Amino acid sequence: MIDEILKDAEDRMKKSVESADTALRKVRTGRAHPSLLDGINVEYYGAPTPLRQLANVSVEEGRTLVVSPFDKQLVPEIEKAVLKSDLGLNPSTAGTVIRLPLPALTEETRRDLVKVVRQEAENARVAIRNIRRDANSDVKELLKEKEISEDEERSAEEQIQKVTDRMVAQVDQLLAEKEEDLMKV
Repeated sequence: MIDEILKDAEDRMKKSVESADTALRKVRTGRAHPSLLDGINVEYYGAPTPLRQLANVSVEEGRTLVVSPFDKQLVPEIEKAVLKSDLGLNPSTAGTVIRLPLPALTEETRRDLVKVVRQEAENARVAIRNIRRDANSDVKELLKEKEISEDEERSAEEQIQKVTDRMVAQVDQLLAEKEEDLMKV
């Protein structure tokens, strides 16, 4: 019973860490990387479709992303989707190819991005702590129903705390790496 609660809590915490990792990767660092466009969906035959399924995205000269749609009629739709995204990129079209130059990050922009990154990490830590609270209440419920002893309850809460500490440390590690990446000129 306790093992199931622990396993469930750990799985949910891992998902929170993965979610934080995904959110942190979306914050641009001044270098062009195709994954910057992962969150963009384009209207394709009335359905929002991920840009990666509709075009080839590559890096040109380190600071420019090049989007080559498989269907040439999608160029205006892709442009609209990029402009609507919160990435702050201005597409320039050359026939059937869309170029997305990434502007250099100023010191002020870097500091703002660090604030955004820290907020994402804090959201992940809060989610992990909420999962810990849920798991602890499940353990207390077992104690209340006399399915486990007080010693088992204490032991389970210690194990839950260890898992929580490990997951929070992973989020902190992701945050530190992203902050260092952002502040690198």
